[in-house]
Amino acid sequence: MKTKLKYGIAAYSGTIDDITFASYKDGAVCIARKYVVPKLTENNTRMGNIARNLADLYAEFSEDYKSDLRTYTDIYNREKNPRTSLNCNAYSIFVKMMFKFADEIGETVNLTSITYDDIDTLYFDLANIAAAVEAGYLPKVSGCELLTNSI
Repeated sequence: MKTKLKYGIAAYSGTIDDITFASYKDGAVCIARKYVVPKLTENNTRMGNIARNLADLYAEFSEDYKSDLRTYTDIYNREKNPRTSLNCNAYSIFVKMMFKFADEIGETVNLTSITYDDIDTLYFDLANIAAAVEAGYLPKVSGCELLTNSI
């Protein structure tokens, strides 16, 4: 449900009692939903392990690479993302890229165990944003060929 807040508060993020609030579009949109404790399944565990590994991997990347990823994301949100949907952030684009990479490479890549050294030495297509776009792991946007800072 879309939420309207009083007293000049544009948006709120967090959980109060049984309601979870989320803020999007720089505070222009606030969404509220009932907090539900998810049931733990094998898929939840696998996705949690992948998310933990990708977060650790992302933390190891250089600031220049992350800056290029943020630049790519800004352009992507302007050119590719529909105005009616929520904007992506740099980390979500990174996660999408990694899942597309894993889908295309196949079973030889395990996102729960891929490391910085693997990308640096084996998977050159992920070493910078321009290479990832050229390999088809990210959609082409204007100026993406200039985003060549390495991980």
